Amino acid sequence: MSNPYVIKANARSPRQQLPEEVASYVRELIISGEARPGDFLRMEPIAEAVGVSNTPVREGLLALRSEGFVKLVPRKGFVVEPFTRQDVRDLFWAQATLAGELGARAAKVITPAEIAQLEAIGERYKVAVREGDDRALAVLGHQFHRTVNMVAGSQRLALLLGSVVKHLSNTFYTAIEGQVEHTNDDHPQIVEALRNSDARRARKLMVDHILSGGDALVETLAQRGLWRGQEES
Repeated sequence: MSNPYVIKANARSPRQQLPEEVASYVRELIISGEARPGDFLRMEPIAEAVGVSNTPVREGLLALRSEGFVKLVPRKGFVVEPFTRQDVRDLFWAQATLAGELGARAAKVITPAEIAQLEAIGERYKVAVREGDDRALAVLGHQFHRTVNMVAGSQRLALLLGSVVKHLSNTFYTAIEGQVEHTNDDHPQIVEALRNSDARRARKLMVDHILSGGDALVETLAQRGLWRGQEES
């Protein structure tokens, strides 16, 4: 029998902890619409797709239950919970708020060497755009934001941001219509604000960049029919 979960787990090196890898894979199934609200999640096909045993699958699904993505129905198994437009917007709002603050703090302490590091990431991003390398685009986009977050020197705040960001796979950012082009424009502006030690502008650019991505993702997922038939306030 063919695996009903058609999105295949990407190879990761080094691999995440297995339950976390399962959780990332199933989040992507849910947010992409491959697994719909009310669907029961069978452990065997998930284990096959990710390449693990049933034990980390169960642990990963339990982690997703604590995040509100699934619920456990006694004697039946795990079922997908609704994932609304507002849920997406809330995640991006939280991400934008925290990332904006980290960007502002980074602007006050960033060094020329760290500016050069961000510029180098930007140059590699341009190459990936020309080559249409979606995997590289996702990795480089993550590296850019992680570098800014680490420069800020606020580990606790960066950890809080990480707990929000993990809800959305990096692969979604490159799938958003026009987001790659916006990133190619927005990141150099953020670097310039950081270079000028302009904390206020760095915060605004970072917030606007992330919120616009959230709005675009909502539209992309709506076009895929993710919320078709759902009633939302």
